[in-house]
Amino acid sequence: MFQMKHMGEVPFHCIHCNKPFSAKSQLNRHLRTHTGEKPYLCSHCDRAFSQNSSLIIHQRTHIEEKPYQCNHCDKAFSQNSNLRSHLKTHTGEKPYQCSSCEKTFSKNSNLISHIRTHTGEKPYQCNHCDKAFSQNGSLQIHLRVHAEEKPYQCSQCGKVFSQNNHLIRHMRTHNGDKPYTCSQCDKVFSLDTHLKSHLMTHTGEKPYQCSQCDKNFSQNNNLIRHMRTHTGEKPYQCSHCDKMFSLDSYLISHMRTHNREKPYQCTQACEHLAEKQSFEKLEKNSNDILKVEEVEGEKVATL
Repeated sequence: MFQMKHMGEVPFHCIHCNKPFSAKSQLNRHLRTHTGEKPYLCSHCDRAFSQNSSLIIHQRTHIEEKPYQCNHCDKAFSQNSNLRSHLKTHTGEKPYQCSSCEKTFSKNSNLISHIRTHTGEKPYQCNHCDKAFSQNGSLQIHLRVHAEEKPYQCSQCGKVFSQNNHLIRHMRTHNGDKPYTCSQCDKVFSLDTHLKSHLMTHTGEKPYQCSQCDKNFSQNNNLIRHMRTHTGEKPYQCSHCDKMFSLDSYLISHMRTHNREKPYQCTQACEHLAEKQSFEKLEKNSNDILKVEEVEGEKVATL
């Protein structure tokens, strides 16, 4: 056998793809890629592998064995290939380049995922719905929606989320963090999507068009609300009666008729009003010029 390897002889060929091998054991391992046979079973879980070496690497995830240590930082890895990939974060090496936009990557797998942004390929299909994804990681995150799995919990209020980035965004409601600043007016936002929507107020851009009346909007949620004027959809239902509303703000105003809350006070008419619209109408119809002030948390109209 040593003689065959040394002389470059390859007497064993795969009957499925004609790939040559110098050893029978190599051919047998390769044949499992065609047959799907996985004789090496993990004793800790139900996973099975076609090669014993793959099983050994997998078992390290159970015993948390990480023999491959980075000599630049404290990170350790269960596989040597993962260590090699990690080392590129220290050297800055990015040998994998996209032929479409010249962007470079430290890992070939990252390049393959990136290329799908050009081709539009989405090979990872959800078996519960019609959604497909360009990356397996995105599919795994999406599957939590069906399993109702929410592993990320807020330490402040206990709210749970299926994605870590959703938790990070939520935490800003507690700490008041607004990392996104408008370059035009210094206004700050907690979400990048809110900043993008705000920037359209400066540019005048209104990319969202109604298919019924050609009206344009700067934000998609404004278009969705507008579409209800055409469809008659009223998704917000009162829990006390059967009334339904197209906007949540309308429902909030209506709820005050049940709890008798009247936060808008007019000193001229000696009236408390439940709805802001009614208050503004009264203010407009008054013969006197009214000034709106907030007194102890209430809207008050005075001379």
